[in-house]
Amino acid sequence: MLPGIGVFGTGSVAKVLVPFLREKGFSVEAIWGTTLQEAEITAKELKIPFFTNKIDDVLLKKNVNLVFIVCAPNLHAQISVKALGIGKHVVCDKPAGLCQAEALKMVRAAQYYPTLISIINHSLRFLPAFSHMRKTILEGYLGNPDELTLIDVRVQMGSLLGDTYNWLCDDTMGGGTLTLVGSHVIDLVTFLTGQKVVKVHGVLRTFVEETAKVNGIRKITAPDFCSFQLQMDKGLLVTATLNNHLPGPCFNQEIFVCSKKGYLVVRGGDLHGKLHKIASKNIPEDENKRSQDKEEVIYVDVEDLSCTASVIPKPYIKGLCKMISALKEAFLPVTEQMDWVKEPVRAAATFEDGQRVQATMEALRKSSEDGCWTTVQLLTEPPDPNPALSAAVRRTTISLQ
Repeated sequence: MLPGIGVFGTGSVAKVLVPFLREKGFSVEAIWGTTLQEAEITAKELKIPFFTNKIDDVLLKKNVNLVFIVCAPNLHAQISVKALGIGKHVVCDKPAGLCQAEALKMVRAAQYYPTLISIINHSLRFLPAFSHMRKTILEGYLGNPDELTLIDVRVQMGSLLGDTYNWLCDDTMGGGTLTLVGSHVIDLVTFLTGQKVVKVHGVLRTFVEETAKVNGIRKITAPDFCSFQLQMDKGLLVTATLNNHLPGPCFNQEIFVCSKKGYLVVRGGDLHGKLHKIASKNIPEDENKRSQDKEEVIYVDVEDLSCTASVIPKPYIKGLCKMISALKEAFLPVTEQMDWVKEPVRAAATFEDGQRVQATMEALRKSSEDGCWTTVQLLTEPPDPNPALSAAVRRTTISLQ
């Protein structure tokens, strides 16, 4: 029994998401927008029966049992916690809130309601090329999975900014290449290897501070270039370069996973591999050279999607489509409205994964400011909202004793 869907957000992700949900048999019951006019325009465009600019109006609708949160990151934690609190399943777009404190609230809510689905949309986990890459690593194609040496990531794409000034232009509101692309890379590395980030070194830069459409008194602060290194807990080193300077909506992504035995690489949606061949005495030298020059094709993505002209890069759209298929498989075998099966969505990023990504991004921002390696620190308790007051109370208590 597929649950009714409520969508928070009216941007490009929502416009890609709704047709996919319908294609898989889900019924989209309601949409929320920051303004009523925005919600109404998108509802008419996507043929959604109910629209509103009040969060509770969607959450309290009886026929909405699963919410997709694809609005600005400053609302992610608030809506997720509220939705779980009243018994709704949650799929939240990356990042998990604006900071670790918000991500921790989401983690606590998910732990409190373990019978509900609570996942972060790190859709690259569901892209077949990366599922195959993970399986190939675990099967020992590159030797012992704990002895991987290097992951090298290159992402080159066009601008992430729109025609108007909004949260995408502001670093503190969750805009920029680190949050919108880097978060996927950080999550993917842990998904592929099972290793956790311990130390980071990063450089973040905003080279384009105004565009033809966004200029005047407001400056763009969201970084459009980012380069970082991640030191993992079992010695693996990750290097990533993310660049938003290509003209037009182009997208190139290359992810190499290397070991002493050889490498695996995902280019776009295809997986290739190559092992270091040991020269054989029985084979002529030129033939031996040729066999070492060729990459092995492990997986080729032949599936084509109808909405390839979207502003969202193709690998993210394909991953999102596969994630919705997994959600359908999780709900389909059960007869009760709120029941679900865990196995199909086991690969999905949890809110805990979201908090780890958030902790890594916070360390990268600090590293970029300080210019040195920074340790990733995971928050286990909510930060004190007023440390000066708490210190004064403690001093008063001590003096009274």
